Amino acid sequence: MSFVKHQKEKNLLLKKPWPTKDAMQQIYELKLWGDNGTDFYSGAGSHQPEIVNPYLEAVKCFLTAFKNPLVVCDLGCGDFNIGKQLVKHTQKYIAVDIVPSLIKQHKEKYRIENLEFCCLDIAKDKLPKGDCALIRQVLQHLSNKEVQNILTKLTDYKYIILTEHLPKGNFVPNKDIVSGQGIRLKKQSGLNLLASPFNLKIKEEKELVSYQLKEAKGSIVTTLYTMY
Repeated sequence: MSFVKHQKEKNLLLKKPWPTKDAMQQIYELKLWGDNGTDFYSGAGSHQPEIVNPYLEAVKCFLTAFKNPLVVCDLGCGDFNIGKQLVKHTQKYIAVDIVPSLIKQHKEKYRIENLEFCCLDIAKDKLPKGDCALIRQVLQHLSNKEVQNILTKLTDYKYIILTEHLPKGNFVPNKDIVSGQGIRLKKQSGLNLLASPFNLKIKEEKELVSYQLKEAKGSIVTTLYTMY
């Protein structure tokens, strides 16, 4: 693909309200989150050791605290660089993504007894049953309407481990965006599921890990919610 054509398609993607599945497919095809030489790359946030390792340690610590391992649903598994390191700590690991070609490749590559892949639109489709939902830097890319659609189904899980990129300092939460590559950071906003318009009802909230990004780009924060 020529640079000019690539840039035109990139600009079109950023401006046009694509259906979420099409937008995510184009993000991978156009390498909008970067390129590590593979067909699918979920970006530096899923590969940089200083971001990934503390997250893995925190989630592993949570998962291994249970006498009976949990059934975990990874809602938006992406390139699976992180999920593949958590499977062994679960009774069953169900990895979900909206991009069919990505899920097809994962099914061919990863053959683990307690691992299952599903191609679903988590904003529209019925979610798999489980004890704990992992949602890592997924909701930040979605419109408020799609986030709300997902939240109505998350109450079926006992635990939610949510990771979001949040602005530095005080900010007005939950400014709406068009689903796609971008996040609310460009509006000096970020998701707070406990605030309006979502007002998620929870039993307990606990921050598991936070990583401060350089150049005042905010923090990547992972929070554990225990549901009623």
